[in-house]
Amino acid sequence: MGQVIGDILPLALGIAISPLPIIATILMLLAPNARASSVGFMTGWLAGIVVAVVAFALLSSVLPAGGEGGGGTVAAIVKMIVGALLVLLAVKQWRGRPKDGSEPELPKWMSALDSMSPVRAGLLAFALAAVNPKNLLLAVSAGLIIGAGATPATQIAGVAVFVVIAASTVVAPVVAFLVASKQLAAPLESLRVWLVHNNSTIMAVLLLVMGFSVIGKGWAAL
Repeated sequence: MGQVIGDILPLALGIAISPLPIIATILMLLAPNARASSVGFMTGWLAGIVVAVVAFALLSSVLPAGGEGGGGTVAAIVKMIVGALLVLLAVKQWRGRPKDGSEPELPKWMSALDSMSPVRAGLLAFALAAVNPKNLLLAVSAGLIIGAGATPATQIAGVAVFVVIAASTVVAPVVAFLVASKQLAAPLESLRVWLVHNNSTIMAVLLLVMGFSVIGKGWAAL
């Protein structure tokens, strides 16, 4: 179990510190209907992570076994492909970072967050968690590792740890805001501004590290 948890921790952190969902959460928390929309977003984010990692864990568990790292040659090759895609995404993020003095351009869907209903917020969060290429690749990597776990208990524990860590940076601000909304307004706005200006750099470094880590695990499992 310890090996599985250790292998998935960096991947879960990769999703947790992705700036865009954190920025989206903060924007919703600063909106007029903050409580309803943020809870919907949090629920969709949790559901998306659970669906993605469980789906690929189940897929991994039926792949041909073999190899010292578990999961077999097929899983090892898939890991290496996923790692290479993460590295390519890292290069894309780095090349797309804003130039000095320029204002970063955020996705157009963020402009609608102020008036988004809880249902729409939940669907958006689900898509960001389960369909977004960066998060999906990290969930694929984690699912392959969890699915190769020795026992069902190890697999269940792996999924639980992955979901808790990956969702923490969205769940924690929402829960904290529901408890102390007035005190958190100013710190959340400061954090939002910092994340907007450093989004591309953070993701480039993160994806590069994750990519080479996944490639290494795939190579070791051959």
